[in-house]
Amino acid sequence: MDRNLFAVTAEGKPVGTAGAYSFELTLPGGSLAPASGITCVGVLPSHRRRGVLSAMMRHQLGELRDRGEFLSVLLASEALIYRRFGYGPATYTRRLTVPRHRALLAPPRAPGASGATTTGETGSVELLRRAECGAILEDVYDRYRRTQPGALSRPHSWWATGAGQPPISAAPRYVAVHRDADGVPDGYASYVHGEDHTLTVDETIATDDAVFTALARFLFGHDLISTVVFKHIAPDHPLRWQLTDFRAGEVGGDTDWLWVRLLDVPRALAARGWFTDGELVLEVDDPFLDERGRYLLTVRDGKGDCVPTDREPDLSLDVSDLGSLYLGGTAPSTLVRAGHIRAHRPGAIALADALFRTDRSPHCLHWF
Repeated sequence: MDRNLFAVTAEGKPVGTAGAYSFELTLPGGSLAPASGITCVGVLPSHRRRGVLSAMMRHQLGELRDRGEFLSVLLASEALIYRRFGYGPATYTRRLTVPRHRALLAPPRAPGASGATTTGETGSVELLRRAECGAILEDVYDRYRRTQPGALSRPHSWWATGAGQPPISAAPRYVAVHRDADGVPDGYASYVHGEDHTLTVDETIATDDAVFTALARFLFGHDLISTVVFKHIAPDHPLRWQLTDFRAGEVGGDTDWLWVRLLDVPRALAARGWFTDGELVLEVDDPFLDERGRYLLTVRDGKGDCVPTDREPDLSLDVSDLGSLYLGGTAPSTLVRAGHIRAHRPGAIALADALFRTDRSPHCLHWF
C-alpha cells in the first residue's frame, strides 16, 4: 500500500485501518485517470458499531480530495457496506465453464470477422512457465489495460516482487503467450491444470478479439482435460457465441467487481470520453459527505464539459448510482426502473442512456 490510515483510541491503541494504492483507471474513450484503490479496511470487533468505520472513510475521502483526486475505487468484500459511503458497482465479471468435448469453435459466418480467425492466421502461441515470462506479462498487460475501460494499472513493484494473485504472483502457472506475425507478444493466458482434470484460467489478456480466440483455441486443445474454466470473462464477451454448441458454455459466478466513487463530479464527468452529443442536468445527492449539487453536462464531439447550474434537473440520483453509471457498465434506465434514479421530464432517460453508453463495456481483472 502507498498510504495507510489508522483509527486509534485516546490511549493511542490502533482499532481500525484503511489503506490505499495509487492506480491509473482507464476511462471510456481511452483517457487515463489517477484513482485510489481502497483496501485493507477493517475495525476490531471490540470497537464496531461506534462510528469508527464511518469516521475513517470520511477522513480518507477528505484526504483524497486534498490530494486533488476525483475518483476512488475498491473491491467490495460486502456489498451492503460501501454503498453508504458513496461507492457504486461499476464493472461486472463472470465465470465461463466449458466441457472440453464440447469446446469446438465455430467457423466465422461473417467473412473477415475479427475474433474468428485461426491461430496460424494471427500468429503463434508459445507455452512458458510463469517464472520465465514476467517481463512479457507485465508489458502485455500494460498495453491491454490502456485500451480497456475499467482496467487498472499494475505497478511494476507488484510484478517485481510477485505480489497479489496469479499471474502477478510467482505461483506456479503455465502461461500461453501469443505472438503476432512479427513475433511481438500481444496476449497471454495464465492457467493451472488441477488434479480433477480441470484447466482453470486465471486471466486471459488479449489486445484484440482474434488474439483471445487464438488463446482459447489453444486452451481447448489440451489433452487429458475434462473441463476448461475461465475465471474472469466480461458479461458481453463473444467467446460463448463462438462455440459451435452455444449451451456448452455454462455461465456462473456473475458478480460485481470494481466499485467507483466520484469525489469531484464536474472533473470526473469531463475526464471521460463520450460518444453522443447532448445536454443533461444531473442533481447529485452525496448524503455521506452531506453535499448536494446540480450540474450541467454538455457533450460535443466526444468531449464533456460539466459545470454547476441552477437549471431544473433532468435526473436526480445518489452519488453511488452515478459511480455505477460512470464507466458505462450500467445503463441509467436500469437504475430508473430499479427506483434509484428519478427522471423529471420525458426523454431524459433515453438521452441519459445514449450519453452514458460506451463503445466498449468496462471490465476489470485486477485484484487488490
